Order: sequence, then structure tokens, then C-alpha cells
Amino acid sequence: MKIVTVIGARPQFIKAAVVSRAIKQHSDVEEIIVHTGQHFDANMSDVFFEQMDIPKPDYQLEIASLSHGAMTGRMLEQIEEVLLKEQPDWVLVYGDTNSTLAGALAASKIHIKVAHVEAGLRSFNMRMPEEQNRILTDKLSKILFCPTQSAKQNLLKEGYIDDANYLPVVGDVMFDAAKFYARRSQKPLELPSTIQSGRFVLGTIHRAENTNDLSRLRSLVASLNKICQSEPVVVPLHPRTKAILTANDIEVDFTTLEPVGYLEMVYLLQHCSLVVSDSGGVQKEAYFFEKPCLVTRDETEWVELVEHGSNHLVGVEKNKILAAYDKAKSTDVDYSVPFYGNGHCAEEIINYLLKG
Repeated sequence: MKIVTVIGARPQFIKAAVVSRAIKQHSDVEEIIVHTGQHFDANMSDVFFEQMDIPKPDYQLEIASLSHGAMTGRMLEQIEEVLLKEQPDWVLVYGDTNSTLAGALAASKIHIKVAHVEAGLRSFNMRMPEEQNRILTDKLSKILFCPTQSAKQNLLKEGYIDDANYLPVVGDVMFDAAKFYARRSQKPLELPSTIQSGRFVLGTIHRAENTNDLSRLRSLVASLNKICQSEPVVVPLHPRTKAILTANDIEVDFTTLEPVGYLEMVYLLQHCSLVVSDSGGVQKEAYFFEKPCLVTRDETEWVELVEHGSNHLVGVEKNKILAAYDKAKSTDVDYSVPFYGNGHCAEEIINYLLKG
């Protein structure tokens, strides 16, 4: 069996590392990796391949820094060329990026089976490019690997057929990654020595809805500036976010780092006291590492964590963030509930592909 894996963004590198490791256990399965180049910064791309032992991509498309339409279109064209040459049995796509949709479209149009890892997630906000990408990719896929029961329920409500070979709930590959790489975590070299384990807040700011809207961005930064009067705040800063802050003279009082690799991010998650994030993946990783998380968005795909009380959906309003911060610091949460499987999601994915 031959699988073409299409990846292009940081979270996909992490997920692909887990599944690629499982593929290696099958001598009769060949994997061809296509890196679209959607994340082009070396700190946000190359370091993941080095740290996580991901096989070197067979194809580097280097498509980045374009509008959504132009980026997706060029990816579609070049991925199709790869698929016509390789003639795989499956195209494996992850998540909700332009790379995901382009891979699924290219495969579907030439009748190659598509498997979507992390299917069924919904924010119910069609203004989000990610929501558009994930819905369309689900429609094009032969197997929809659901990370949670709530993801499967979303698909059933949309009219998908309740078939274990079509909508399997396999768990979350990010949980596999967290378990495997936790013992290999690395302290970021930039982290000041004055910041002590268990005594800092970890933040991320990268979602377009927060960075493109200056009023939202200013409110979010002001909230983190206020929190850091109580304890240090550490934010690995996306290059695009950094440029917007600089261009608009938005001052930060918290500690910023250059983008970190996954092993450094795992260290920060292991050693922080609380997480403030607009990242979909980090919301879950906070739960994996038993840390409360303030979700600085107006909606989330990971509704089970909000319902459980480990995550708090706070948006960007300063008073709401600060109130949730105080509440989260004093609330006990049961982190043993297995929302995301047993840590063997990747093996299940490969077994389904072999059957299909």
C-alpha cells in the first residue's frame, strides 16, 4: 500500500510524526510526504522535522505568503502532479488548513481515496477559513477519523452515515504525541532564568480573528499585561503577530520568545501554571498536561473541555479574562477523563487504512 501524506503547518508536522512512526511498523506500507510550505519560517517548520524524527519530505512545494485562494489553487495544481506521478492508494490529510483542503481536492478529482485525520470538528463560524476547510475536506473523504464522540455527533447531525468503517472514533493523534514526546521535552534557550517552574502563565496569540482586529488584539495584550503583574507571562510569538504588534506600537509587558519547536512547547506546557491561548491544538495540550486553559476565542471546536471545566471560553474582553484567570487558579479539575483516546490513535488509523 502507498500513502501520500500532505502537510504544511506546524500542528500537522506533529500529527504526521506520530502516524509516520506507526507506518514504519508495516514493511508493506510506503509513505510519500508532501510538504506544501504553508509554514515557511525555519523556526516553525524545519525544526519540527529535526526534533521529531519526521522523514524528510519527498516533495517540497514551497507555497507560502499568498492569499487563501492563490495559495490553495497553487497547492491543488502541484499536489495533483505529485498524485498523478505516485498513484497512491490513499491521500492522508490532517486538520483544517489550506494544505488539508488542497490535498483532499486534488485526490478527489482524480479518484484517489482521502482519509481525514481530525474530522468532524466544528466551530460553527463559517467566517473562519479553518471551518470552511474542515467541512469541505470531510465531504471529500472516504474515511473520517473522528478524535472525539462529539466530533462524530457533529457529522451525524449533518447527515453522514453511522458506519464504524466510515466514521471511526480513534482518539486524537496529538494525545499520542504528548505521551511520546513528554520525556524528550527541552527547555527553551531563550527562557529567562528568573522564570521558575510552576510560576508562569503560557500564552499564544496567532489566530487571525485576534491579530487582524486591532481592538481585539489590544484587549488581549492588555489582559496579558495585567496578568503578568501577578505572575510572569511567557508568549512564544508568531512572526506575523510580532510584526503587527510592532507596526501598531502595541506595547507588551510580558516575556516574548521566538517561535519554539514542539519539544520546547511541551516543556512550557509541563512547567507553566496556566495557559491563555487562541490555538486549537494548545487547548487540548493544556488538558493533556493537566493545566487550566483560558481560550481567547468566541467559540471552540473542543466543547467537551469547556463543558468539563478545564477550559474557559473567554473571548478577548479584559474583565472576562481576568475573572476567568482568578477562577481557574482556584478550581480543581479531574484531568483523568479520557476524552481523546488511549494514546494509540496512530495504530488504529493505519489498521483502518489497511482494511480500506
